[in-house]
Amino acid sequence: MGVKHLIIPENYKNKLSILETEIAIKYVKDYFEKALAHHLDLIRISAPLYVEQATGLNDDLNGVERPVSFDMKDLEASSMQIVHSLAKWKRVALHRYDIATGKGIYTDMNAIRRDEVLDNLHSAYVDQWDWEKVILPTQRTLPYLKETVQKIMKALKETEKAICSEFPNLVPIINEKVHFLTTQELEDLYPNLSSKEREYAITKKYKTVCLMQIGDQLKSGKKHDDRAPDYDDWKLNADILIYYPILDCAVEISSMGIRVDAFSLQEQLKKASCEHRLQLPYHQMVITEKLPLTIGGGIGQSRICLLLLNKAHIGEVQVSQWQEDMREECEKHNIYLL
Repeated sequence: MGVKHLIIPENYKNKLSILETEIAIKYVKDYFEKALAHHLDLIRISAPLYVEQATGLNDDLNGVERPVSFDMKDLEASSMQIVHSLAKWKRVALHRYDIATGKGIYTDMNAIRRDEVLDNLHSAYVDQWDWEKVILPTQRTLPYLKETVQKIMKALKETEKAICSEFPNLVPIINEKVHFLTTQELEDLYPNLSSKEREYAITKKYKTVCLMQIGDQLKSGKKHDDRAPDYDDWKLNADILIYYPILDCAVEISSMGIRVDAFSLQEQLKKASCEHRLQLPYHQMVITEKLPLTIGGGIGQSRICLLLLNKAHIGEVQVSQWQEDMREECEKHNIYLL
């Protein structure tokens, strides 16, 4: 039943008609990607919808999600996978395109994550800006990660100001000031709460939170959350969380980080019991240092639109598939899924 995962805001009223919503979605996407490219010095490139399984390029997310796989008539020996994200592919692209240090790329990424639990924030269809940037060895630090997060938030706040000027009945909710902390610091603050309860508590308090160092075990012996061991360095990654008053929840708008080098890749693969991946082409390129050192991440397009357009459900800003009982319940409360 889809309804059990549904949040219905009290007295919810759509601030935009369906047609105005479509116009506003285009406005937000166009504005934000230009602002992001400006602040991070990125150029736009094309990206794949699917990759060959044997390359090891697909994002494993938390390691349990099943990719959508298929074969191709003219490539009978290969199995293809719809991407989960482009976390690894972008780093190879930076190498292939010979992108200079300090510059980077971004692209529109479309994915299918068929194991998502469908609710106000989660859809099986994922659209995000995937970006990646070449950095120096001296920039593999938390201060550089924080500086990059602040630039992303600057681009987001500029976009919010622009869309609120275009549609004055929208209410701004983005707090540009970021509260930074690690997952261990968060556990120390709220030792008796679950990971998601901690995220909610800290984000409601500070409105915009950058939660760093995700994937490794905490002092409690538990992980805050799972992360694939072969793209982000678990000591140098982060999620950006926004408190969203309409749903009274924390919304993750970005998962990002400084990527693994040869040492951290081997260390993390060992911890995850995934050392067999070292033989895959992508992993060999990291180990032999053929790939540049990079920072990158994904920023949810539909989640940004949901926040800035004051929507109650991600289905109001993207077309996907939903349970019939969820559609019916949404319509009763003025939530119109596209």
